[in-house]
Amino acid sequence: MTDMKHLLSIEHAAPADLRQMIADAATWKRERGRHPRQPLAGQSWAMIFNKASTRTRVSFEVGIRELGGSVMFLSAAEIQLGRGEPIKDTARVLGRMVHGAIMRTYRQADVEEFARFSGIPTINALTDDEHPCQILADLFTFEERRGPIQDRVVTFVGDAACNVATSWIFAAAKLGFELRLAAPRAFQPAPELLARAGGRVRCTEDAHAAADGADLLYTDVWVSMGKEAEAAERLRALAPYQVNAALVKRARPGALVMHCLPAYRGKEIDEATFEANADTIFTQAENRLHVQKAILAWIVS
Repeated sequence: MTDMKHLLSIEHAAPADLRQMIADAATWKRERGRHPRQPLAGQSWAMIFNKASTRTRVSFEVGIRELGGSVMFLSAAEIQLGRGEPIKDTARVLGRMVHGAIMRTYRQADVEEFARFSGIPTINALTDDEHPCQILADLFTFEERRGPIQDRVVTFVGDAACNVATSWIFAAAKLGFELRLAAPRAFQPAPELLARAGGRVRCTEDAHAAADGADLLYTDVWVSMGKEAEAAERLRALAPYQVNAALVKRARPGALVMHCLPAYRGKEIDEATFEANADTIFTQAENRLHVQKAILAWIVS
């Protein structure tokens, strides 16, 4: 291996690397079940999860095995991290035993500290700050269905200060598309984050205006993990920001509707709109597998 690679955020990823992973995902998808190479052959990977997961866990476990590696799932509650062992000590132990790590936790600083002290390739499988693997799968899904995302319009509706929205913000500048964030003022990203990201990103409280002519309408849950205590206030404030038929009509004809799941029908998206776009949404979920393979292959190359 040459220089150590990590995928810790979209913010610090090189545009060329993002494009490579998106392009490679198409190959891994096309060749599933008959891969001519096994880039993780002989490797053991650790998955350290401090947050519940369906799509991320399954896609990485299947992806590692299909690339020839073995994988162990470590709930933070089941290892010494759950009893207060410092991240850097767990990192230094695992770094001497496994070939790479995938971490899903709360603090971005924990993933970065793990990468620094472990000395092994590390992947951010979600933190409160970013969700880079999800956004790569979303970008791949869009391009698979509609071609290059450059110069297209993506509209994110709902909690625009969440980790998924943040990763979309950084992706917009790196891949050259317009991003509109429709959210109440209290749920819009910090001005300093927008300034740091650059690119064509616009915030508005008007969801219908944000949807006008959009190529992609995107939403996420209104009450993310760790925000349950704020549920009542979030549901009240975000109620006008549902993706529904009226909003879809404002978008470009043939616009995609995407949701990173799990979906709560009747809240961030209504039942009819979800089901009308279910094929796209579940292809988006499936594509987590193909993108995880692309990430893993890139990180060990």
